[in-house]
Amino acid sequence: ATEAGARVIIADILEDEGRATAQRLGTEFVAVDLADPESVSSCMESVVGHLGGLDGLVNNGAIATGIGGPTMTEIDIEVWDRVMAVNVRGTWLMSRAAVPHLAKSNGGKIVNMASDTALWGAPRLMHYVASKGAVIAMTKSMARELGPDGIAVNSIAPGLTLVEATEYVPEDRKNLYIDGRAMNREQLPDDVTGAVLFLLSDAASFVTGQCLPVNGGFAMN
Repeated sequence: ATEAGARVIIADILEDEGRATAQRLGTEFVAVDLADPESVSSCMESVVGHLGGLDGLVNNGAIATGIGGPTMTEIDIEVWDRVMAVNVRGTWLMSRAAVPHLAKSNGGKIVNMASDTALWGAPRLMHYVASKGAVIAMTKSMARELGPDGIAVNSIAPGLTLVEATEYVPEDRKNLYIDGRAMNREQLPDDVTGAVLFLLSDAASFVTGQCLPVNGGFAMN
């Protein structure tokens, strides 16, 4: 986004990693805990204060734990609640905090990061799948509510992406994705950024309420 001319602020609960990423990209960092409403409000105040306004929000924070792990009968209730608090409620809280500022931007955009697991019903990951299904549904509802304010809201559903957070995923689960894709290779972060940039751009000003799968053709609309 910075290369495309945007001023970007990174917000994350992992402060050391977040600051290092922001420094590498030549941008700013703000700490936030998506499970804490006060932290979300404080984060948004800091962001808007620094930028002088807000044109776009990318909700990319989530807990993805136990991919290919516990069955639905084995998921710990505390873990379930934590996933929902961050992935679902956190997306709502951050969007709610952003809306007054996006409404002033003459074409605000929200991009919610969902997951293709909610499109194909991935097994042994039901807490995460349920949370991302909620994000897709929330996106549609938000799009209808915020459309009169000129705010477009869309979601992206990536597949299993090769990042540090997914290094633990069992090889058979990784191979399930690679072998099942129309394009048989691992998914990289850069495969997703183009879709994010499009949905944040003026080219997508009349696109709203949509879920865009970006997964090499593993799950298709």
